[in-house]
Amino acid sequence: MEDMSRRLALSGVAGAVSGATLLLAGCAKPGGKDAGGDEVSATEDLMREHGVLRRILVVYRESAAALRTPRAALDAAALAQAASLFRTFGEDYHERKLEEQHIFPAVRKAGGEAAGLVATLLAQHDRGREITAFIQAKCAGGKIATGDGEPLARALETFARMYEAHTAYEDTVVFQAWKKTLSKTRLAEVGDEFEDIERETFKGDGFDMAIDEVARIEQRLGLHDLGRFTAPAAGSGASPPSQTPNG
Repeated sequence: MEDMSRRLALSGVAGAVSGATLLLAGCAKPGGKDAGGDEVSATEDLMREHGVLRRILVVYRESAAALRTPRAALDAAALAQAASLFRTFGEDYHERKLEEQHIFPAVRKAGGEAAGLVATLLAQHDRGREITAFIQAKCAGGKIATGDGEPLARALETFARMYEAHTAYEDTVVFQAWKKTLSKTRLAEVGDEFEDIERETFKGDGFDMAIDEVARIEQRLGLHDLGRFTAPAAGSGASPPSQTPNG
C-alpha cells in the first residue's frame, strides 16, 4: 500500500464481505490538528466524521435505487463494505465512544432543548445498529438473494432518512449545546482527548482512513464523480445522468 506512513487499511470483506475491522498502516496526526497542521476543534471533528457517514448514506440511497432498477447490477460486496465501515467508524467509534460516553451525558445534565433530544438519538443509534446488521446479513458472501432486493432497498432508504435528520439535529443543536458547557480551555483539552480515543481505536488516523475507504467504495460503485449528483434544471423533466451505481 502506497505511502505507508500515512495510510490505513480497512479489512472490509472477508471472503467477499464479512468481519470488518480497522487495521493499522500508518501514524496518527498530532492531537488537535488536521493532516495539514491546522487546528481542529472537537465540534469540527465530530461534524467532519458526520461528513464521512453522510457519504455512506449516499451510497445507501443509490444502492436502493439500483436494487429497484430492472437489469441493474449492484456490487453487493461494496455495499457490505460500506455497512462495515459505518459499523466500525460510525457506530462503534463515533456513537459509542464519543457521543454516548462524553457528549450526551453532558448535554442531559445541562438541560434544555438538546437534552430533550437525547433519548430519541439513543433510540436511533440502537435502530441503526439493527439495520446495519440486517444490511450485512443480506449482503453476506457478496451476493443478494432473490427476494431480498426490496427489503434491503427499504432498509437502506429508511436508514438514510433517519440518519440524515439525526446528524442534522446533532450538528445544529446537540453539538452546539455541548460546546456551551465547556470553557475554551476545556474544549481544547477535550479535542486532544478525542484525538487520543481515535488513535487508540484505530491505531492511527481514523478519519483519514475512513475518507480513503469511502472513496474506494464510491469508486467501486461508480459514485465517485460529484457531477452525477447535479440536479437538472427545474421543470426540465430531465434526469441526472446515471441513476444507479455500477455493478
